[in-house]
Amino acid sequence: MTETTTRTVDEIADEFVEAYASLDPYIATEAGIPGHDAETTDLSPEGFAQRVEVTRRTLSELEVATARDEGERAAGEAMRERLSLDLALHETGLNRSLNVIATPWHISREVFDLMPKESEDDWRNISARLRDLPGAVAAYRRTLLADAAAGLAPVRRQVLAVAEQARRIAGGFFTELVVAAPEALRSELDARALAVAESFADFARFLTDELVQRAVDRDPVGRERYAVASRYFVGATVDLDETYAWGLEELNRIEAEMAIVAATIVPGGTVQEAVDALETNPVRKLRGTAALQAWMQDLSDRTIAAVDGVHFDIPEPARRLECLIAPTRDGGIYYTGPNEEFSRPGRMWWSVPEGVDEFSTWRETTTVFHEGVPGHHLQIAQTVYRRDILNRWQRLLCWVSGHGEGWALYAERLMAELGFLEDAGDRLGMLDSQALRAARVVVDIGVHLELDVPDQLVGQDHLAPGPWTAEAAYTFLRRHTRIPEENLRFELDRYLGWPGQAPSYKIGERIWLAAREDVRQRKGDAFDLKAFHRAALDLGPMGLDPLREALDRL
Repeated sequence: MTETTTRTVDEIADEFVEAYASLDPYIATEAGIPGHDAETTDLSPEGFAQRVEVTRRTLSELEVATARDEGERAAGEAMRERLSLDLALHETGLNRSLNVIATPWHISREVFDLMPKESEDDWRNISARLRDLPGAVAAYRRTLLADAAAGLAPVRRQVLAVAEQARRIAGGFFTELVVAAPEALRSELDARALAVAESFADFARFLTDELVQRAVDRDPVGRERYAVASRYFVGATVDLDETYAWGLEELNRIEAEMAIVAATIVPGGTVQEAVDALETNPVRKLRGTAALQAWMQDLSDRTIAAVDGVHFDIPEPARRLECLIAPTRDGGIYYTGPNEEFSRPGRMWWSVPEGVDEFSTWRETTTVFHEGVPGHHLQIAQTVYRRDILNRWQRLLCWVSGHGEGWALYAERLMAELGFLEDAGDRLGMLDSQALRAARVVVDIGVHLELDVPDQLVGQDHLAPGPWTAEAAYTFLRRHTRIPEENLRFELDRYLGWPGQAPSYKIGERIWLAAREDVRQRKGDAFDLKAFHRAALDLGPMGLDPLREALDRL
């Protein structure tokens, strides 16, 4: 007689959170799970193997778990989908390979942005992590060498770009980090900050002097590995060739709409003439990071006040969003969620490149909607808050780019539908953002699958016929987006080194829109947009295939 488990999905999920947090303290801090801020993640091959084993064991337990209601059933489906893809991505090596934006090494620095710095105990946690960080970097070096020996060699351009990042961080980030420490700990922290800075400088030398010798010059990861990455980031299986063609069609559609909006800004003018008019309008310019931060915060606060109780019901703790200038200079804009108690609020970070001191509000109004409300902050902070219906894994550890980034891009378009982008300049900024996301669907899939450049682009943009190259991608992005030159190279390196992630925004938005339309068609006159959003977000984060299945049951 076979024994059956009486353990529920939520019980298994909550146990997994504790087990995983103990093995990956960096992720624990990022997720706001208490009790691990003095600990350091093992970035060695053995450390990755331990986390894989916990994932495998939990996946086996979920296969025979009990779901007590529809919500727990959806949670189980979401968790099985995620953990299975975690294992699949691990096999490709893409979860630990070098790229310019999202590696275990990047997290080892970024985690300090999220650590509390109010009390002496907070600084003792920081000191403990600084003490252990050189060892974590050395362990990651072993992982990179082991992967290279196993046939998962890094790409040369990523190695060199990360080496430059490491040199830049070694030049001052950690010594500046400890300036505000209590006097009683300053000597200890100063010494440990200097040791970490030297370990980062040494990591840069390792990359350029040793690992680059094992690197390859080939950017494409190929169809098989890309398919795994795409499923991981989107949370759905998509037809890559159809999506590639759709990406160009979507770009054409958006650019046609941009031309219509541009003509209302400069009568009879082109998109570029409208952009020039907006860029030279002093009312739409901000000077200095202090002005940028104040503008972000004001727009965020006003937006939350305007939509709360009308289009969304925002829980009280989630009505607080901090808008901050990041301590780095990479040019990214990103969101970090609150911890469980909301003592650390949700935060929007702006990493301003060196030498950049002027900002355009017409471009960035939609960015605040994307990172704040109704984008990432609404979605993530509400998820953290809903402990009454979501387990800890759903609230703290589950993240699916297609679900989260797709929602945030959908939120930009939604704000236009709700009347918050009536200003032609702000609307052009939203469309410009949409165009970028469509363009990188084309570039990302095209380069990594080595597809031929479409005939339209050969004729229109004078790209060379044949498979996509990094040079062709750069030319295409220059002609179809308005990314500042200081950011464009980084953006392209990001797409080349992080396959499947960049398209997940636009693909995710596409699936969110299709799911909304499916529910609208089923419910007819009874469809209510506010109720749809509440029901969809109450499901928690999940892959977009499980989301569609769960929405079909609503």
